[in-house]
Formats: sequence, structure tokens, C-alpha cells
Amino acid sequence: MPIRNRLGEMHADIAGWRRHLHANPELLFDTHDTAAFVTARLKEFGCDEVVTGIARTGVVGVIRGRDTGSGRVTGLRADMDALPIDEATGVPHASQNPGKMHACGHDGHTAMLLGAARYLAETRNFDGTAVVIFQPAEEGGGGGGVMVDEGLMDRFAIDEVYGMHNWPGLPVGQFAIREGEQFAASDTIEITISGQGGHGAMPDLAVDPVVAAAHVVTALQTIVSRNSTPVKPLVISVCRIESSGHAFNVIPASVRMAGTVRTMDDATRDLAEQRIAAVAEHTAHALGARAEVHYQRRYPALVNHPEQTGFAIDAARAVSGGCSEAAKVMGGEDFAFMLLARPGAYILTGNGDSAALHNAGYDFNDEAISAGASWWVEMAERRMPLAG
Repeated sequence: MPIRNRLGEMHADIAGWRRHLHANPELLFDTHDTAAFVTARLKEFGCDEVVTGIARTGVVGVIRGRDTGSGRVTGLRADMDALPIDEATGVPHASQNPGKMHACGHDGHTAMLLGAARYLAETRNFDGTAVVIFQPAEEGGGGGGVMVDEGLMDRFAIDEVYGMHNWPGLPVGQFAIREGEQFAASDTIEITISGQGGHGAMPDLAVDPVVAAAHVVTALQTIVSRNSTPVKPLVISVCRIESSGHAFNVIPASVRMAGTVRTMDDATRDLAEQRIAAVAEHTAHALGARAEVHYQRRYPALVNHPEQTGFAIDAARAVSGGCSEAAKVMGGEDFAFMLLARPGAYILTGNGDSAALHNAGYDFNDEAISAGASWWVEMAERRMPLAG
């Protein structure tokens, strides 16, 4: 695999950074120590500018090429935050923060982009400006959207933006991507079913919200099977049910449910929002109860731009010789906000035979570092080539 020699020489350093980050995970926007670590490295590398405080703890490094006459600016983004999971890997660099774990590989993403930043700052073999973006709160906080809202793209005059995620099951050194929709829009639903509490032995004198909730859970799946076209992906999952009661013989007055909705296109998303409210309200009403539905749109679908997807594929093939078409994923990814603001693409890089993402036994594969960092460097140099 043709990895740049200098990045190969950096491997031990990058792996060391990665393991430090893995041992010290932080959540959402509270990535203060992570941001400080990233900031210190970028300053050591000699970045022309290092800007902190975007989206509270986001960090941006600016690296100007040997020439800047092209005026081009390419953004490269990595996420920094961890997940609220108790780690179960047993590795020497395991999390030192109970209840927090890098179970999605953001430690690897951050370390690989730091490696690419160091290389680009040393060589500056491009005509334009590389902007390295270290984002907090990908895991549920929408940090990518906050960075965009706070003026990231305009402030740094970014023309295009590219991101990367490791992928268990894909061989190390290999890449995968697809043009168009790649990750789903991610929304949340909260439904409160209100009835009338009573004695469990006298259900005729109560309005049982538990029974109504059970019917609502089942009825919601008819939206997928009977309302939505089979050729458009839709997932509706009720993931939590809680009642207001705490005794075995008391029918509670209310039940709260929460879940997630995943779609790939706006029409299906609109349909899901409308039908969830109608189905929940009318199903509950038929059983004498009431349903209050709160639907929140969170992450949009991640849609890779056609031209930029081609550029990403060319760079991947230059690094490893292989880039396959990725399957659609119903998981969410808030790099989608950046792709709404600027053209760009999001590629997957192989993590080999590791545990699944968001699993307590997951660990980023350090053997993936050289390929991932090389791809980011390749993107910067290919999108902003020096003349001659």
C-alpha cells in the first residue's frame, strides 16, 4: 500500500496521540482537555493560525501552502467527542474516565487529522489553504451544525469540505464511499400517553395507558409497512417506555415513550412526522386515552456531492488502489450539516476485524492510521495542486 514515507515515520507519534485521547475521553461539547491537546499539537506543528472556541470547544488550524495564488481553501474535518459507555476492552490505554469511552473511533479520527496537519505544515506542497477542523459533539450534540451556524465556512472562506470515518469489517487500508445519500437523517420522537390510573385488579374503572402504549408501538410500524413506499428507507424504533407508576398492582396515569426515526429523503421524513402524530393520537383515542407527540428533527441526511465524491475516490485509489461503493447506513452523522453548507464528501476507511461501533469492546485500529492520514493529505494536495 503506497503510504507516504513521512507519515509512516510519524506512525508511532500518531498512535501515541490516539491512545492518549482514548484514555481521556470527553463527551459532547465538554471536550476541553481534548481541545487543549489538539491546540498544543497544531501550534507545535507551526500552523499559520490556530483558532479555538468555535462551538465552545472546537479547534481550527489554518495551514497556507507554498503558494496561495489559487485562492482555494479546502476543509478537512475530524470529530473529537466520545460516548457515555463503560469501556470493556481491557487494553492498556483504556478509558480512565468511568462512563465515558471512545467507542466510535473519534480518537483515531482526531489523531489521523493531526498527523495530516503535521505533514501539511512541514511540506506545504500545495497552492491554497488547508483548514483542519476538529469538531466537538458529533454524538448527539450536533456540533457540526453549531460550527456552521457560528460562521465556520465563511470565516475561513472554505470552498469544499471532506470528512472520514473508520469502518469495522472493511479491511485496513481500503476505502468505501457512495455518491448521494450515505447516512440517514436522525430524528427523535417523544410520546406521552395519558389515561386514568386505578387498581390493577379493577381495570374497568381505569383507562390503562400501558395497553394504549403497547398498541401505539405496534401501530407505528404500519407506517413503515403500509404508508411509506418500500423503495425509500424508513426506520421507526421505540427504544424506551416508562410509566408513572412504581407498583405491581397500580395502573399508572401515564406512560412516556421515546425513540428514533431514520430516513434518507425529505418526503419520507415529512410523511413519518405526520403519520406518527396521527397514528399515536388516534390509536390512543380509540382506547380512551390521549397521546401527545413531540417530533424533533435533529441531523439531516448526509448527502455526498457527485463531483467531490469522485475526487475522494481518486484520492483513495492513489493511497490504497481500492475504493468500493459503500452501502447506505441508517445511522446518523452530523458532518451532514457541513455538506449542506459546502460541497464535499465523506469517506469510510477500514478498521479491520474490530468490534462494532458504539460497542464497549471496540478499539480503533492503529494500523489504519497511515492510510487515513495519507488520504487527507492526498485530498489537500490534489484539490490545490502546485503549478508545474
